[in-house]
Order: sequence, then C-alpha cells, then structure tokens
Amino acid sequence: AQLVESGGGLVQVGGSLRLSCQAPTRLFRANAMGWFRQAPGREREFVAAINWSGANTNYADSVKGRFTISRDNAKNSVYLQMDSLEPEDTAVYYCNAVNPLLRIGRPLIDAWGQGTQVNVSS
Repeated sequence: AQLVESGGGLVQVGGSLRLSCQAPTRLFRANAMGWFRQAPGREREFVAAINWSGANTNYADSVKGRFTISRDNAKNSVYLQMDSLEPEDTAVYYCNAVNPLLRIGRPLIDAWGQGTQVNVSS
C-alpha cells in the first residue's frame, strides 16, 4: 500500500480544486497528515498539515486563507481544498504523514506517492 494523490488538473487563475489523498492505514492511523508541493526546478515545500483529530491545522504563509486541509479518519483520507488559485500554485502536490509538531512542517517518512499535478493558467 502506498500514498495515492488525486484531484489535480488545469484551472484558471482564481479557480478552485480539491485534492484527495488515500493513505495506508499503518501510516494514516494516529498520525498528523500534511500536503507538500514541488514546482519545476524547486525543492519540495510544505503546504499544510492537520493533526489526528482535525482540531489543529497549520499552513504555509503563501496559502493561508486560500487553502483548507481536512481529513476523514474513517476513510484514511486527507483533502486539500484550494481556492483563489494563483500561477505560483502550479506544482506537483504530495501528501504524507507529518511531524506532530505541525509548525515544523516536516514529513515523518521519506517515501512519497506519485503526486498529482496542478496547473494554474493566467
């Protein structure tokens, strides 16, 4: 079992997308989860994180107020609602378990799914 991201696509500036991630039970259970992204020629960066209960979240400054992370523990799934998209949001988006100190924004393991491509056109 592995991390499987979906929901990416091509959208115009100001549009919205909702990404989904299905995680293996052993990774999802009891762990905080997060989203990361990697644009061409750049390192992978933290986007958002959510704790196990969903009560606490953390966002990168660049997406704060535009993106919303959520999770469904019954489905081993985590989601990223992306609104008011900008060209700078163009990247491959990945999910992973994250350090429970959400402000750190670091993945727990160095194993990644294939990601889902988001393209925002101006």
